[in-house]
Amino acid sequence: MSVFHAHPFRDGEAVMWRNRFLLLFDRVQSALAVCRTDGTILLANPAMAAEWGAPPSKLCGHNALELFRPREPDQMRRLAEALRLGHRSRYPVGVGWSTDGCPRSGEVTVVPVSETSQKEPALLLQLRVREPDSGPAAPADEGLARVSAIEADILAHAAAGATTASIAGSVGLTVDGVNYHLSRLSRRWQVPNRPALVARAYVLGVLEAGVWPPHPVADALS
Repeated sequence: MSVFHAHPFRDGEAVMWRNRFLLLFDRVQSALAVCRTDGTILLANPAMAAEWGAPPSKLCGHNALELFRPREPDQMRRLAEALRLGHRSRYPVGVGWSTDGCPRSGEVTVVPVSETSQKEPALLLQLRVREPDSGPAAPADEGLARVSAIEADILAHAAAGATTASIAGSVGLTVDGVNYHLSRLSRRWQVPNRPALVARAYVLGVLEAGVWPPHPVADALS
C-alpha cells in the first residue's frame, strides 16, 4: 500500500499541495503544458504561452496538435500505441510551429502522468526550443520590429514606468510571465536592461514617439 493510501490527504492538505504545484508550475522557466490523451490542453505555464504571445488561459481548450506540427508522423503513431498499451515512458517528438510569423522548431517531451497504471493518464508536455543561430542585429531602417500584441502592451506599460507587478495585473499575466516576455525581447534586440529595451522599442518604431502615455504603433504588431 502506498503512503498516500495509508495516510490520505485531508481536503485542506490537498488544496494546499495543489496550490503549491500551480505556483511552481507558473514559475518554472521551461515551457510546460498539461493535456488529455486526445491533446486537449488543460493547463499551460507562462513560458509555454509566451511562444504564442498570449496569456496561459488562452491556450486552454486548444489541441496541442493545433499548435505544434510533428515533423515525423511515425513518432505520433508510436506515442499513441504506447499510451494504448499503458506504457509510462518519456516520448520525445520533434515539432515545428510559428512565433510572431517566424518559423520555430524544437522538441516536445511527452510524459504520461497518473496516480495508477489503470487510470487514463494526463500528459505533461515540456517544450525545448531550438534557438536559431543569431546573426547581427538588423538596423532600424530595415523596417519595424514585429512584436505580438501582448509584448507591445508590456513595452508600453514598461515605458510608462509601471512595475512588473502592475504590468502583470494590467495585461493578465503572472509576474513571471511578464519577466519571461521582457527577457525574450531583450535577447531578441540584444539589450542589457529594461531602460535599454524601452529605448530600443522607440528606435525600432514599436512605440509611438511623442505620445503620452506610451502607445504601441499598430503597424508593428504581428
